[in-house]
Amino acid sequence: MVFAKISTNVRSRAITVVQDECVNTVGSFRCNSKPRCSLGFNRDAQGNCIDTDECGASTQPCSPAFNCINTVGSYMCQRKLVCSRGYHAGPDGSRCVDVDECQSGAHRCGDGQMCHNLPGSYRCECQTGYEYDSFRRTCVDINECWRYSGRLCAQTCENTPGSYECSCTSDVNECLASPCSQECANIYGSYQCYCRQGYFLRQDGHTCDDIDECSQSIGHLCTYKCENVPGSYQCACPEYGYTMSANGRSCKDIDECTTGAHNCSLAETCYNIQGGYRCLSLNCPPNYRKVSDTRCERISCPNYLDCQNSPLRITYYYLSFQSNIVIPAQIFRIGPSPAYSGDNVIISITQGNEDNYFSTRKLNAYTGAVYLQRQVEGPRDFLVNVEMKLWRQGTFTTFHARIYVFITGNSM
Repeated sequence: MVFAKISTNVRSRAITVVQDECVNTVGSFRCNSKPRCSLGFNRDAQGNCIDTDECGASTQPCSPAFNCINTVGSYMCQRKLVCSRGYHAGPDGSRCVDVDECQSGAHRCGDGQMCHNLPGSYRCECQTGYEYDSFRRTCVDINECWRYSGRLCAQTCENTPGSYECSCTSDVNECLASPCSQECANIYGSYQCYCRQGYFLRQDGHTCDDIDECSQSIGHLCTYKCENVPGSYQCACPEYGYTMSANGRSCKDIDECTTGAHNCSLAETCYNIQGGYRCLSLNCPPNYRKVSDTRCERISCPNYLDCQNSPLRITYYYLSFQSNIVIPAQIFRIGPSPAYSGDNVIISITQGNEDNYFSTRKLNAYTGAVYLQRQVEGPRDFLVNVEMKLWRQGTFTTFHARIYVFITGNSM
């Protein structure tokens, strides 16, 4: 028998219940206090020691990155799992298990499709007797009688949803009267019109109309131009400068300089660009001589001032970029070669930058760069004259870089 001693504190009006064990003695009794519960246990209303659920306390003993798992007389902190897409934490929280999207209904399979669960994902499949129509994006019935004509039934084959039936009764072959504009499949007691690839059946059930693939919003079929043809489509390239790639969709540039399909003279140099070419000639100004296909050097100068102001060397460069180049773009670097300690350069654009498309920047004491700082809508050609004044050992020497910049359209 268990008795409860009730002590009342009048000021606080709190009641404390102490669970004791009653022991009978001769002519009386005594109350023995029960032993304290072990760490991790506490007494219930009947005075029994029960496990303390530390995880259910208002103050969680584990940090936010861990899950609290109650154990008998104690608890344990287990790191929370971060599972990949298609997985979630298992019941014990110790590992990731696959989410069965098919069973939970989290799949996106359409009507008439079956959901097949995969590790971390799922796959939508058509039922037997159906196949997926990528144009309609749904499962459509397979007409086995039309697809396997003459091989399924000894006499009459009748297509049914998802299957077919064979019959031995006589049937009128309506297809003999050519009721369809393209393909006709006779079925038991009736017929079915079908269209060839690239056509669709009109609502009248007899007439096939061409599908304009070029107007369908299913992505870019062609990189340049799509031309619809009966039952299909074909990609086209610009009339000049491009040829069709092997994939039949994209255009690739014709290198007229390599193939010889240019009209440059023997005195000119052919330079290929995207979608065309340029015939370039190098004519050195007076008092300069041509030392290579891209360089002119000064012959002489009458006085010291002319030597400083006129360029010692004029070098030609050819650059080609597409209109969608990321701006700003460093397109050219200039500096003495070799450079020596104490060298210093001044870089400027003297011609060809009237619309302020280009700018210069000094990278260090002996190196400068030219930047394309504005977007250019191609095709457009520039001839930019960049002047470099080199200060070396107390003397200025001038060099010119004449840069042909060809901005073409975007790639095809």
